Amino acid sequence: MRRRRRALDLTLAEVAARTGLSVPFLSQVENGRSRPSMGSLQRIADALGTTAVQLLAAAEAPRPVDVVRRQSAAVHDDAGDGTPGRMRPLVRGQQRLHALEFTGAHAGRRELVHRNDEILYVADGSAEVEADGTTHHLRAGDTLYCAGGIKHRWRPLEPGTRVLVVGIADHVQVTDDRMP
Repeated sequence: MRRRRRALDLTLAEVAARTGLSVPFLSQVENGRSRPSMGSLQRIADALGTTAVQLLAAAEAPRPVDVVRRQSAAVHDDAGDGTPGRMRPLVRGQQRLHALEFTGAHAGRRELVHRNDEILYVADGSAEVEADGTTHHLRAGDTLYCAGGIKHRWRPLEPGTRVLVVGIADHVQVTDDRMP
């Protein structure tokens, strides 16, 4: 985060104004003394013109072979109503491939557009995915492929839903449209 902020020649106060987060909190995040929620991480990424995935990946150097254990650290997320959830990176470091696991509630109701293709796999539960104007209901074991440039968003439909999202790391365009 600090490298990106400095590359853009921004102060912590300017990032705080763009995100609505406090300067002391942002300082703690930069110094590794605090972990932001997924919502806060996304606000920081938006303010810095990048993605949450890229901010997380930039925190570690690439590794040619790496094992991410089930109990590895996750970023806490919520659906905007205090319902708990989490997002866990399944690939660490600055890799070309990104993979994320979402469990519980998910605040990803914003519409996304990726330059590269992406796959959403429902490991447990069920999810609703809106892609290119069509709504798809996915159950455990279902996969949705979304070509680059296609607007999409998704949300879990039941408690215990676990969704894996895999794609090539790129800049994500986000709109503020909310999924009902």
